[in-house]
Amino acid sequence: MTRSRLSRDDRMEQTLREAHALFAARGYQAVTMDEIASAVGVTKPLLYNYFGNKERLYLACMEEAGDALTTTIADAVESAANPGDALGAGVRAFFAFLDEDRAAWAVLFDETLPRVGPVAERVAAYRGSITDAVSRSMLAQLPESRRDSARVEIEALSAALLGAAEALARWWLRHTDALAPEDAAELLISTVEPGLRARSARPDRAPEASSSPKGGDPR
Repeated sequence: MTRSRLSRDDRMEQTLREAHALFAARGYQAVTMDEIASAVGVTKPLLYNYFGNKERLYLACMEEAGDALTTTIADAVESAANPGDALGAGVRAFFAFLDEDRAAWAVLFDETLPRVGPVAERVAAYRGSITDAVSRSMLAQLPESRRDSARVEIEALSAALLGAAEALARWWLRHTDALAPEDAAELLISTVEPGLRARSARPDRAPEASSSPKGGDPR
């Protein structure tokens, strides 16, 4: 009984490895359950018995990579001394992860993924976890009196930064001979960080009282 359970577990692990490799190489839409079953050496009905459908199998493949990326970035930004350092640490961690595990990147950021449904929701959740981690770190470095007023800007910037990092990563993967991953990270950091440092150092200012509209006519 124990041997049977372990054998099933081992077969499921093998299925995840084979499926992950196929999805990373060819994308979600192009890979079929028939191909995965053939690669693993099981019947398609058994594959469906293990995972239910292709969406659930993909989610299982995505889970390890998604958890690893979010943890990597959260750990990198946690000890940052200021918002600029948090931004830099997060971007460097993002590109280091991409360089070390391109298959994980391919599964997480596959452009052929469904736009709605469980897979899309899980991808959105991972993106949300990353932006939340960066936002929390940036906000924690601001004086407490400024956090509420800066929250919206910081959250918007974190989301924009992740989008920029994804776009640059896609470009970098097509031009790996032209630019080292750490140089790609520094390119983005050096472009965005000065503006963030300037904004985070800006003192709170009360809005100036407005006088009459231009032209002097109060009506």
